[in-house]
Amino acid sequence: MEEVHLIRIAISDAEKLLLLQKEAFKDLLDKYHDFETNPGNESLEKIEAKLKQKETYFYYICADSAIVGAVRVVDRKDGSRKRVAPIFIMKDYRGKGFAQKAFYQIEKIHGQNHWKLDTILQEAGNCYLYEKLGYQKTGEIETINEKMDIVYFEKD
Repeated sequence: MEEVHLIRIAISDAEKLLLLQKEAFKDLLDKYHDFETNPGNESLEKIEAKLKQKETYFYYICADSAIVGAVRVVDRKDGSRKRVAPIFIMKDYRGKGFAQKAFYQIEKIHGQNHWKLDTILQEAGNCYLYEKLGYQKTGEIETINEKMDIVYFEKD
């Protein structure tokens, strides 16, 4: 199994990140039509604004020399919960354990405890992954549209 490492994404890489994000989230956007919340529908300006936030850490998820995905961590470094939003693995690299390994790397950098994230309730594979990593459902569920709900997770 290939080693996974994270490389911090610079503001100059905003367009590249946007293209990866659009490709990675296209199937979910097509399936759920969640044009307001899906990262695949974000604008370049929104990506750039996130990259400029001092509490935002965007990383490429790399295996060997390939970029297999990306992740954004929001870490205010003030004791509040850190947040993963979004994390994605490119289609050709899914199901190979890269997301799980990325979480281990994220926790090495930002600490193991006091995390939160959310995902699409109807995407059982995502929910399974987060539960396997020690995240627990908070009980909060938000309906986005008739096809899709967001479920919230926390890890202490």
